[in-house]
Amino acid sequence: MGRTRGGSGAKNGRDSNPKHLGVKKYAGETVTAGSIIVKQRGTHFHPGDNVQKAGDDSLFATVDGKVVYGERKNRRVISVTPVQA
Repeated sequence: MGRTRGGSGAKNGRDSNPKHLGVKKYAGETVTAGSIIVKQRGTHFHPGDNVQKAGDDSLFATVDGKVVYGERKNRRVISVTPVQA
């Protein structure tokens, strides 16, 4: 006799909820202070000027400005250039 009963779909039907990861603001877009630029697991992108890393590794802007993507020491870096008032 099998340990699990046949004919039942009870083993299927489980799935995790979506985590909504990815880039939220692209290069050239304007952001306000505190707005999230990237939601990520691990440091796929690293924080640059006027950007900080949150506890869940997501990156957010610390000033109002435009998003700039670049490289520094072979790492993908996201910075925000402030706008002049």
